[in-house]
Amino acid sequence: MSDRVEAGAAAGALRSLPPWLWGAAGAGACLSVAWLEPNLVEEGLVVHVAQRLVRKLDPDTRIAYEAGEYERRLLNVPQGAPSPILYRPSQDVSSGYRGRTGIYELLLITDRIRNLLLQNADSTTIKREAVKEGMDTLRDDGAKKAFLGTTSLEEIMRVTQEDIE
Repeated sequence: MSDRVEAGAAAGALRSLPPWLWGAAGAGACLSVAWLEPNLVEEGLVVHVAQRLVRKLDPDTRIAYEAGEYERRLLNVPQGAPSPILYRPSQDVSSGYRGRTGIYELLLITDRIRNLLLQNADSTTIKREAVKEGMDTLRDDGAKKAFLGTTSLEEIMRVTQEDIE
């Protein structure tokens, strides 16, 4: 079955739901909006959610370290600000990780974003506008979890490598 046929089936299923559920139903879908009928974008699409699973550091064995220049650049730490403490997995017999957690990106479909979608703007343009409007990217959410010691910066970079512009 082609992606276009699947997108059409998803759009049909979405249309059968009450309008107040459209945003919730469409939140996890990773459909190209160009394949959806314009009236669905105009009327019903309110949010798009992206997610990735990352491995959680084992809190009993993780190793703290001060972020170096490379990590500071990746995390956009301002010049002169103190270096944050990050964590990496231990090098013992286990992998240093235990369990998984998610990182998320929530794109609210504002009027400006909706207009870009209807104009078939490329994903980079849409993402730049969303970030201007305050959206946290997958990498931003991952950085927060790295600061908390939930996961490592290396793990965040591994699962978000396609997000590099």
